[in-house]
Parts: sequence; C-alpha cells; structure tokens
Amino acid sequence: QVQLVESGGGLVQAGGSLRLFCAASGRTSSSYAMAWFRQAPGKEREFVAAVGRRGEHTYYADSVKGRFTISRDNAKNTVSLQMNSLKPEDTAVYYCATSGSDIPRSLASWYDYWGQGTQVTVSS
Repeated sequence: QVQLVESGGGLVQAGGSLRLFCAASGRTSSSYAMAWFRQAPGKEREFVAAVGRRGEHTYYADSVKGRFTISRDNAKNTVSLQMNSLKPEDTAVYYCATSGSDIPRSLASWYDYWGQGTQVTVSS
C-alpha cells in the first residue's frame, strides 16, 4: 500500500512563496513519476507539475510555468513544489500523486495513488 502525505500548505499574501512537500512510503517511489495537482472550490482537479523518476524531466501547467518548481529527493522519498509569485487564483487544495510508470504525464488518470491534500490560500 502506497501512502502519500502532503505538508507545507498555508495562508500567504499575493506575491509570496510557499513550499509544499510530499512524503511517499510503501513502494520504491524513486522508480515512479510523481506529480502535483490542485482543486479549487467548484472546479475540477487540474494538473500543476510532474517529474520523472530521476528528476531530470519536469512538466508544468502553463498557468504556473516560471513560478513553480517541482523537484524530488529519491534518497528521502520526497517530492516538493516550490511556489513563488503566488496569485489569488492559485488558491486550492494541492494533491500529491504517484504513477505506476516512470513517465510523467499531466492526466490525473495516469496516477494511481493520491495524498489527502494540503490547503493553499493566497490572499489579495
């Protein structure tokens, strides 16, 4: 059984920064792609960023490109999301996910395990 636990969410003013963390356990997470998604109230879950198993391949949604950075530490089985220049529209619950493949994709259906989410609120 795979477990993903997110942390690092909170309240921040527009223009500020937050760093989210996801700790993985239960399988060799370093062999699989990992991603961050988010879901705002009344909206569907959307892709934010993904990283390949070695961390050399990263993909971002256009809405966060240049502001967010995904990275992973395979020795610690963690993946993080550095979020800079935050905007009120970034407000959402952020979810960590892992795939059964080493190839990162932007489709939610690609990922088979999900964390419980961490709230990020950006005030204007």
